[in-house]
Amino acid sequence: MSARRKRNPVKRLVLFVCTGNICRSPMAEHLLRACLPASSGWTVASAGLLAPPEQAASEEGIVTLRQRNLDLDTHRSHPLTRALVDAATLIIVMTRVHRAQVELLFPDAREKVYLLKTFDPQAVDMDVEDPIGMPLQVYEDTCAQIEAALPGLTRYLDTFRRTDEKS
Repeated sequence: MSARRKRNPVKRLVLFVCTGNICRSPMAEHLLRACLPASSGWTVASAGLLAPPEQAASEEGIVTLRQRNLDLDTHRSHPLTRALVDAATLIIVMTRVHRAQVELLFPDAREKVYLLKTFDPQAVDMDVEDPIGMPLQVYEDTCAQIEAALPGLTRYLDTFRRTDEKS
């Protein structure tokens, strides 16, 4: 009788990108991470196109996610780097401007850059606008836009798993 080898799941990275990596992309990172089972084979991270290193998340973002029992207190911003782009399986951006900037800086990554709202079939405007400096209700609205796209995104991530199982 031959022993079956248990296949380790392929580790893939979803990288959320916004401007400063203190509002939208860290909220998206933590929300998606909470949706994915540990066995999914996906890791989730975030970065910012103009992010200073090690800046804390916005207080309103922390409060917004705390209301969803998610902890953004320990988040520290990360600038978008070549290493992150190379490691990412998917790069999910918040606006069309972000997509254009990522593609300009990293033209070889073009095929893996997606607007977050492309995963929300009900989306009208394709951009998730920056809530920085706005009242808590704007953060709530931003978070709701992110949450609306996550079911479609997780279904898309599942297609990668099915592809892995076939190989």
